Amino acid sequence: MADTGFTRAGLPELIEQTCADLLARLGLDELLRRADGEVQARVQGAALHSVYGYIDHLARQILPDTADAAWLERHASLWGVVRKAATAAAGTVNITAAAGVTVPAGTVLQRPGGGGDYIVTADVAAIGGTVVATVQAAAAGAASNLPAGARLTLVSPIAGAQSTAVAVDVSGGADIEADADLLARLLARIRTPPHGGAAADYETWALEVPGVTRAWVYPYHQGVGSVGVAFVCDGRASIIPTPADVALVQAHLDGLRPVTAAVLVFAPVADPVALSIRLTPDSTATRAAVTAELRDFLAREAIPGGTLYLSRLREAISQAAGEYRHELVAPVADVVAPAGRITTLGAITWLT
Repeated sequence: MADTGFTRAGLPELIEQTCADLLARLGLDELLRRADGEVQARVQGAALHSVYGYIDHLARQILPDTADAAWLERHASLWGVVRKAATAAAGTVNITAAAGVTVPAGTVLQRPGGGGDYIVTADVAAIGGTVVATVQAAAAGAASNLPAGARLTLVSPIAGAQSTAVAVDVSGGADIEADADLLARLLARIRTPPHGGAAADYETWALEVPGVTRAWVYPYHQGVGSVGVAFVCDGRASIIPTPADVALVQAHLDGLRPVTAAVLVFAPVADPVALSIRLTPDSTATRAAVTAELRDFLAREAIPGGTLYLSRLREAISQAAGEYRHELVAPVADVVAPAGRITTLGAITWLT
């Protein structure tokens, strides 16, 4: 918190001040150690210390950038900004089954090792030897997303159906919005008021959708009156949105856009960049730290059609815990993403 020029007295100082006040009021030179006045000074000093502590706590809550979670939510609500709730992943899985077999709603599938349950949402019969079942995760969060091909197991066997299901597209899961992200959206709302459909408004609206972490707006995307909106979901293994994510953001923007605007929401295409790095010291921990720093760097600076500078890549590697020195062998030039594509982290080759 910024320095206000006020210095809060500590408990010993408050007791000493209270004791001095009592001596002055009573016309005494000194209080005996176990006299009532000594006890009274300690009690009043402690009470005053608690009051100062509460005032100090309230002072931090007055401004949103220093407020605790509950107060931050209150500040945000006054501006119409609501913390994004955690959402559960949903999608489809394939189950091999004999003709005529029906998988009923409520059927529970489980990830190996107890990694979470998925519930079939509607009765579905086998067609051509396959049941295409719609499922939803029982628990919300980014961990409920499944990569294509992930295996699930039927908790209770169904006659005529295999016990294993294969995920096709189970996505849309997101963790509850972090305080830092909520604060960023609140400050953006305060600093950039709505303008009835300005470019910043579309970014704000897109970021209101759970799971969306970054968005970019393209005026005149397909001519006069059109707006393009691209976005990514950084909290997942792949930041590229699924078709279901795109449909969700499209529906949200369609409910907020000016009636004359034609909005097209789309996912940028991943453009992986492969790196070759000679690292000192070269250890598993240092490699993991470098990888984490590179992911964080791309989350901060990669944009569709943008340029990533070699000097910035080297700086990100140098910030990794445990790194003493390194040589970035590849790429050998700044990384430029084509229009509509966003640079993502590709394979890293560790040279010795």
